[in-house]
Amino acid sequence: MNQHAKVDIRHSTCPHDCPSACALDIEVIDDRSIGRVRGSKQQTYTAGVVCAKVARYAERIHHPDRLLYPMRRTGPKGSGQFARISWDEALDEIAARFDQAEREFGAESVWPYYYAGTMGLVMRDGINRLAHVKKYSRYYSTICANIARVGFAIGTGKIAGVDPREMGVSDLVVIWGTNPVNTQVNVMTHASRARKERGAKIAAIDVYNNDTMKQADIKILLRPGTDGAFACGVMHVLFREGYADRAYMDRYTDCPDELETHLATRTPEWASKISGVPVEEIEAFARLVGQTKRTFFRLGYGFTRSRNGATQMHAALCIPAVTGAWQYEGGGAFFNNASMWQFNESIIEGHDAIDPTTRWLDQSQIGRILTGDSEALKGGPPVKAMLIQNTNPVTVAPEQALVRQGFAREDLFVAVHEQFMTETAAVADIVLPATMFMEHDDLYYGGGHQHISVGAKLIDSPGECRSNHEVLQGLGRRLNAVHPGFEMTPRELIDATLKKSGHGDIETLEADLWRDIQPDFRTSHYLDGFAHLDKKFHFKADWANPPWGKPGLGPWEQMPSLPDHWTVIEEADEAHPFRLATSPSRSFLNTSFNETPSSIAREGSPTVMIHPEDAASLGIADGDAVTLGNMRGETTLTARLFHGLRRGVLIAESIHPNKAHIGGRGINMLTGAEIVAPVGGAAFHDNKVWVKKVMSASGRKS
Repeated sequence: MNQHAKVDIRHSTCPHDCPSACALDIEVIDDRSIGRVRGSKQQTYTAGVVCAKVARYAERIHHPDRLLYPMRRTGPKGSGQFARISWDEALDEIAARFDQAEREFGAESVWPYYYAGTMGLVMRDGINRLAHVKKYSRYYSTICANIARVGFAIGTGKIAGVDPREMGVSDLVVIWGTNPVNTQVNVMTHASRARKERGAKIAAIDVYNNDTMKQADIKILLRPGTDGAFACGVMHVLFREGYADRAYMDRYTDCPDELETHLATRTPEWASKISGVPVEEIEAFARLVGQTKRTFFRLGYGFTRSRNGATQMHAALCIPAVTGAWQYEGGGAFFNNASMWQFNESIIEGHDAIDPTTRWLDQSQIGRILTGDSEALKGGPPVKAMLIQNTNPVTVAPEQALVRQGFAREDLFVAVHEQFMTETAAVADIVLPATMFMEHDDLYYGGGHQHISVGAKLIDSPGECRSNHEVLQGLGRRLNAVHPGFEMTPRELIDATLKKSGHGDIETLEADLWRDIQPDFRTSHYLDGFAHLDKKFHFKADWANPPWGKPGLGPWEQMPSLPDHWTVIEEADEAHPFRLATSPSRSFLNTSFNETPSSIAREGSPTVMIHPEDAASLGIADGDAVTLGNMRGETTLTARLFHGLRRGVLIAESIHPNKAHIGGRGINMLTGAEIVAPVGGAAFHDNKVWVKKVMSASGRKS
């Protein structure tokens, strides 16, 4: 840094798809570039800590490979051959192709597609306004949160729990089905504080000995998709040994006696056979939970990314209701605060223009949709044109064989608005350069905490980058999409949204920096009753009428009403003897950061963890190239021998680009897009596969 450079510390919020939504102190240099990024100590959840990848954000925002100008494809699809064009040329062509698709096949043949590359409300959700005004196919978001959210809400009545900062005053923090060292580091900030200041224990429940489990005092290692069985075994012990708080359950829960009767046969022995967790570990954990009033259950997304994921979340959530842990500071459960914000996004999304007869298409089934599956298309016209923002489906979507086939269609027009030449951008017809979060204004909330904030523009963007909102404005004018939201600036949209939501105006929120909207203790702990009409916590789940999501999707009729192990997972079989989970890495975030040098250096090439005894039985040595396959496809990567998982389980951390895999086929070749009950979702950690050592060109195994 130039010693004469002017350095200001300015504030923002991390926009990436992570519950932490960290509060940031950012070095802005000469109003033109950024330096170090730190977690702000002024916000009590972030508490001065951010992950390493965001701390190094300068290498991403100032990366030499950023897209800078609009481009048109000049070679075959996927060839990577593009030529620079002007913004007017690009937007004119996109609008013309959208209009052509609408004339020939109807408005529903256009599908705006997005996700959580930014969690800012203006830049993430504004694309829905275009879809609603134009009556394009609507978009149902299923790839991440649905399964977990409905599993939590079915018990409590809404998606909100105790103040996550209360982990710091807990005596036992149970981190279940999430790896916060990799994915939301601030969980560890507060859990570690409890251990340091109170002598609290940290328990980790997961399918492999990940970086969080390595820091835990109690480690519960189970097979993927068996958390419900483990939870039932724990609750059996709580009832059997007198740790169940009967007075609490009589007042606050719906059917404790029925639950106890149901659990009589769900013994630790039964749970052990399913989960692989030894009986003595199930019993010891149950006793510790039963003896520790201030037990905080920090529940994650990972263990819900399974065909039985909603029932697993519900089963785990039932434990603090059995012990009455909700009554105590530092006790109870937390997953997400989605019900807290109550942002009125009607102007951002154009709710007044919604036509409910317009079909919605499932994000996770993009492969089936683009290859003409009639059921996935809801019996409607084919998708002929797309605008893609904030996501990279050619790498991250399930059923990659179908996704690739769909995007290779010559009759499909695709415009991608991106920051880098992702694998989705590489198969587009038009590529548009996008701003990053420090280069535009937006409105943020913290899914994993209780703060809302404005992230103001800090520096100008390079080249000809434009924000999502600017692109939508340009297309709106050309497509005759008339709505007040297209005429407003991002700041005006933020201000109007805050006022409609009862959060005041933009200037007041900016002055607050990060506003804490945590409800009071009684509300957060449901001491005046849970959010169902009967004010009870529901041990008995009404999956037909969930309090969140589109009901009636997937095999919801088969779901057990009481906590149980629902045997709907993709079980290993003779042809596919392994169960595979595709867990998040530390230095990538989905496919964000997989272009930055420091993240690439840390993650290396794609690997799969395999138990040494399983590897020996297949003649596989550490570092060998191996192919994993199932009925959906194959991928080749490097074997990493690892004791920290159950026999028959494989773990492939992170989503590397397809091109990083040997043979160019990525891990999501193996993942399915079957609809997960009861409100949709994708079961990324629920795959049966076979494993083979790769044969060399000479016919010998490598």
